[in-house]
Amino acid sequence: MPTSSSYVPPKVWKWESASGGGRWAKINRPIAGATHEKALPVGRHPLQLYSLATPNGVKVTIMLEELLALGKRGAEYDAFPIEIGDGEQFGSGFVAVNPNSKIPALLDRSATPPTRVFESGAILLYLAEKFDAFVPRALSARAECLSWLFWQVGSAPYLGGGFGHFYAYAPEKFEYAINRFAMEVKRQLDLLDKHLANRRYLCGDEYNIADIATYPWYGDMVLNNGYDAADFLDVASYKNVIRWATEIEARPAVERGRRVNMTWGPEALQLPERHDASDFD
Repeated sequence: MPTSSSYVPPKVWKWESASGGGRWAKINRPIAGATHEKALPVGRHPLQLYSLATPNGVKVTIMLEELLALGKRGAEYDAFPIEIGDGEQFGSGFVAVNPNSKIPALLDRSATPPTRVFESGAILLYLAEKFDAFVPRALSARAECLSWLFWQVGSAPYLGGGFGHFYAYAPEKFEYAINRFAMEVKRQLDLLDKHLANRRYLCGDEYNIADIATYPWYGDMVLNNGYDAADFLDVASYKNVIRWATEIEARPAVERGRRVNMTWGPEALQLPERHDASDFD
């Protein structure tokens, strides 16, 4: 492994907007706030979701579809795509709902004034508490659920922003960076595999928001060759994670949730906007 580099960090870092950065370079910048005026569309339901079918976006659409499957009619929602590759997350309307300019973002118009919720983990917890579902009530069980939820939120940057970026999207391959993040991702997969050896779900026998949060990241990795890295990471060796992810992926609400705000891939699986259950037909 190389031990030296010709790069010497400057005393003060400066943003070179025209420099390289890989596939997603255009969506990253060192300043916050809106870049242009653009109002968000509004549907007829109290819950308005502005998102895209990335792992963090899929967490929320799965949650909403699971709530509807339970008969929680107040969870009906309108979902509008935010094309992050086009910079739509920097529009003034979106920034008003999520000042961090990341998907997903939720606006609950059933509250007065309307309640904005951003960050996928916060949205899952908000919906779980609002509809009294998929989060345990007992203190100890709730603590276990939230521990795994926040584990996922804290771990995802290593899988996506770290490993995914350097292995799949960076304009150059750097051995040190790929090895560093591959090691951490495999540690996370090993943790999940050992934990799931004697549990059906992350917190025991009950499916909850910890599973909903974790599946789109690690389930996609082991079942759907996330980042085209299944062989590189030897994901087939994590048998318990595969068993857990396979069971979750077969849930009808999960199948529906994976399609919402999907704007790429096979046309039959795309559902850019969702306004009613009949949209899936």
